[in-house]
Amino acid sequence: MSALLDVILPVFLLIGFGYVAARAKLFSESAVDGVMRYAQSFALPVLLFKNVATLDLSTAFAPGLLISFYTGAAVCYAFGFCVARFGFGRPLTDAVAIGFACTFSNSLLLGVPITERAYGTEALAGNFAIISIHAPLIYTFGIVFMEWARSREAETRSHADLARQVLRGMFTQPLVIGLMIGFAVNLTGVPQPGFFTAAIDMMARSGLPAALFGLGGVLLRYHPEGDKALIAMVCFASLLLHPAIAYGLGRFVFNLDVNGLRSVTVTSAMAPGVNAYMFASMYGVGKRISATAVLVATGLSIFTSWGWLHILP
Repeated sequence: MSALLDVILPVFLLIGFGYVAARAKLFSESAVDGVMRYAQSFALPVLLFKNVATLDLSTAFAPGLLISFYTGAAVCYAFGFCVARFGFGRPLTDAVAIGFACTFSNSLLLGVPITERAYGTEALAGNFAIISIHAPLIYTFGIVFMEWARSREAETRSHADLARQVLRGMFTQPLVIGLMIGFAVNLTGVPQPGFFTAAIDMMARSGLPAALFGLGGVLLRYHPEGDKALIAMVCFASLLLHPAIAYGLGRFVFNLDVNGLRSVTVTSAMAPGVNAYMFASMYGVGKRISATAVLVATGLSIFTSWGWLHILP
């Protein structure tokens, strides 16, 4: 019970504050958009820069940790795609978007604060190792797969157009830019003056609270609608199947250390992030299912996260 009260509920209460403020019209839609733009385009990229710039790359990027997480992600993508396509007869492009929702864990906004509150900042190295390639890898896979699906359903795009779309999707994201700059500083060893790191620290500390509060306002827009069975399937893949695979591989195959096992399990156990809806919206397919799955799975993750924290050492 203490894990629920002390670790998980504070994170979701902050989301709830944003939801209630937006619902009560105390916080307008434009204000929510402004907070999320600040968080996602400025504060969170700075947070990622700060942590990646000082990350011990030799220990954080354990192959077993990354294989455990991304094997689970790949299985969930295939599971979601096949169920949507062959089980429910959804169009090819819809199935790609639904598979994307099954695999894109909210690793930053939920995974980091829950891991930090449960196990301390020293347990976050594995989280940031996963996050550092999460968006580039999943978005690249999703975009390539979606463009393939669209070429099957309509006219075929050239390989050059597909490459441009993938690169544009990857390298115009502020989070990816923050990660790349952080890697550059880490690998080159460029010294960071004290006044610079002080400013970075202040901005980085504001990122997660602002994003969680704004996320509550964003969730208000997601009305529960769509195919209930497919939404339940997305929630099952995100909250149970992905962490079960990651935990099993991390513990019994790769024998990860305690912090690595905690990072990979908690990160994979998070609900689909807003990026799942943004991806569906970008292509105009599977939007209702993705939006509703984000909303429902975020609520359910209060209890499933509690369960996974009890299983972990």
